[in-house]
Amino acid sequence: MDKLSSRLASLQNRRLYRIRTVTEGRTAPWRLVNGRRLLSFCSNDYLGLASDPRLIKALQEGAERYGVGSGASFLINGYTAAHRDLEERLAQWTHRDRALLFSTGYMANVGVLSALTDRQSLILQDRDNHASLLDAGILSRAQRRRYAHCDPRALAARLTEKDKTHTIVTSDAVFSMDGSIAPLKEIASLCRKHHAWLMVDDAHGLGVSGAHGGGTLEQMGLSQDDVPVLVGTFGKALGTMGAFVAGASDLIETILQTARSYIYTTAPAPALAYATRTALDIVAKETWRREKLQSHIRRFRCMARAENLPLIDSSSPIQALMAGTAERAIAISEALYRQGIQVVAIRPPTVPAGSARLRITLSSAHEENDLERLLEACRRAIKKQTD
Repeated sequence: MDKLSSRLASLQNRRLYRIRTVTEGRTAPWRLVNGRRLLSFCSNDYLGLASDPRLIKALQEGAERYGVGSGASFLINGYTAAHRDLEERLAQWTHRDRALLFSTGYMANVGVLSALTDRQSLILQDRDNHASLLDAGILSRAQRRRYAHCDPRALAARLTEKDKTHTIVTSDAVFSMDGSIAPLKEIASLCRKHHAWLMVDDAHGLGVSGAHGGGTLEQMGLSQDDVPVLVGTFGKALGTMGAFVAGASDLIETILQTARSYIYTTAPAPALAYATRTALDIVAKETWRREKLQSHIRRFRCMARAENLPLIDSSSPIQALMAGTAERAIAISEALYRQGIQVVAIRPPTVPAGSARLRITLSSAHEENDLERLLEACRRAIKKQTD
């Protein structure tokens, strides 16, 4: 236990200790955080659906119809009509043969890579991929290499030097810590040329991008043939919880039959699946949500440029305000908190040393005056650090 105490003390000394806050009330821009009313810019509820009355009603209807828990794993007797209907709707939405539900995005990535690879396979990963993809590669026991962030030339070099017959390239579509968007057209072209499979995690693009909210692949015009494996989540733009993988029928059946994180866990609540179907319909029809969000992104970046704020280039709802050190990121976050703004400091090991940042996330639920309040608070907080 002394070793654990020493390890915790080291995290505190290096300003890397994580502390949970207690939030009250429904997910919305204004929330009670540790008993204080704050304007929040750290939720992934990009389209403002997490507290939408229609989703709340659908969840209640689902609970009335199916109860609360599923009672078993999918392959015992936890697979309900609500799960089946959502999978069919997801396949239609993403223009793929089939879809398969998972409890979380983490479990989906772990399950997919373990099911589709073995010790003789090679997994090539973008250096900035989400932790769930990186961990999934480790747990798969396949050979692993990484390539420079969003760099098709670096990937091409890795593909040229590969000595494995079965290779999977994995990438986030929208990277969660800086909001950058992967050059998926170029990556897909390279994968076809070198006979590699491409697996894309579009957790932060689904619902946000595309004419019907189909995500980054819809926006870029990429098909199932271009990207054989698509992973998505419901806890961001869709406002619920859970995840899925979509692709060709044989690929989905292979994952169903062999993915341990699918087979050996209780199926998610059917009421959540029931509510998520409603969310899909709203996302597809209510294009104004995406339009308002894109307007917020453009306006925020324009105002930030006028203030010379050190933002990473991003056209996504994720806007990274660079701070450098963990100490400075925490200081800015605390200064924002004192002004009634909640933005969380992101520090190592989530991001590399020296690249600590404030991760600002925008939502269509925000209003223009919320953005103005945020920018003014950021200007004051940063000025205080430089004075």
